[in-house]
Amino acid sequence: MPPRPRSWWFRTTVAAGGRLGAGLLRVLGATWRVRLAGHPDPVTGGVPAVGALWHGTLFPAAWRYRDAGIAIPVSRSRDGDRIVAVLDRLGFAPSPRGSSSGGGPAALSGAIRIARNGGTIAVLCDGPRGPAGRCKPGVIAMARAAGLPIYPVAIAARPTITFRSWDRTLLPLPFARVHFETGAPLRVPADASREDLERLREALEDTLERLHRRAQAALER
Repeated sequence: MPPRPRSWWFRTTVAAGGRLGAGLLRVLGATWRVRLAGHPDPVTGGVPAVGALWHGTLFPAAWRYRDAGIAIPVSRSRDGDRIVAVLDRLGFAPSPRGSSSGGGPAALSGAIRIARNGGTIAVLCDGPRGPAGRCKPGVIAMARAAGLPIYPVAIAARPTITFRSWDRTLLPLPFARVHFETGAPLRVPADASREDLERLREALEDTLERLHRRAQAALER
């Protein structure tokens, strides 16, 4: 089902909010004390890949991967419009629009096209509606179709604001410590069976949770 038409007022406020949100995030992120650990992530390694992250870590991830031309599939919802407005101002590639709740095939084909042109994709793999920490199968299907490895990335920060949303979105406060933990690439064979794909989905979910615990533990030291 196509998205409902947006009014001119909605489009105007979304554009203004995107400029403001991106500007504030650039300023805020410049104060963070960032540490990268684990495997080199796709940006550091300079190779096309699929990055897999939890939805609740969108803010620090958007700052870390700004101006790198990465594409993030985003839902067709109004909240998705707001996210895209910010991502555009942070130097991300145009977002394929769609999700598990609508427009998924269009988002998948758009992401595959980007990947085949040498681009990197980042997927908020428990979005757009959760449950939090539950990896959707779309990221596995995307990696298989694009022929790209999946790099799981977990992020923890302290101190933060944690929103009362389904994904417990975190926003690191000024001068917060922000820890990025990247796991080994996960490769999806082109001939993987349905059972293989489910095992890989579970493995990715378990890996992200393990990396998240490791990132949190790093902040204790």
